[in-house]
Amino acid sequence: MKGLIQRVSEASVAVGDRQIASIGNGLLLLLGVERNDTSTEAKELCRKILSYRVFPDDQGRMNVNVQDSGGSLLVVPQFTLAADTSSGTRPGFSLAAAPDTANHLYEQFVAEAETVLGTERVQTGEFGADMKVALLNNGPVTFLLEVAATH
Repeated sequence: MKGLIQRVSEASVAVGDRQIASIGNGLLLLLGVERNDTSTEAKELCRKILSYRVFPDDQGRMNVNVQDSGGSLLVVPQFTLAADTSSGTRPGFSLAAAPDTANHLYEQFVAEAETVLGTERVQTGEFGADMKVALLNNGPVTFLLEVAATH
C-alpha cells in the first residue's frame, strides 16, 4: 500500500461541477492499494501517516505530526499509484488491487483515520470517480510512504 502525502495550506476535491471535500492546513493523501494488501497494511500505513512528522515545531523543524498539529486529512483514492512503471513508456496495472478490494481497504483506511483524528478532521475523495484535486502545497513538502504486504 502506498500513500503520497503532501503538506497543504488547503486542498479540495471536485467531481464534475460539485466540490465534495475540502480542508485547510493538513495533509492531502493520495492512497494506492496494491494487489496483496490487506487490512493489516491499511492500519499500518494509516498509523505511519498520522504519526509522520512533517509540520514545523517552534524552531521551524519538521517535528510535529498531523495529529498534534491540529491539521486535517484529505484522503483521495489514487489507482495509478499502484502502477508498474519499471519498463516501457506505458504504466501497467497488474500490481493494483481489484476495485472491490481496493475500495474496501480505502474505506478501512478512512475509518481508521477517523478513529484517531475524529470525523470532522477527515475528508475523502470518491472512489472510482473522475476527480479534480486542487491543492496549495506548503513547502513544498511531499513524501511517498509505503507498507509492503506481509504475505
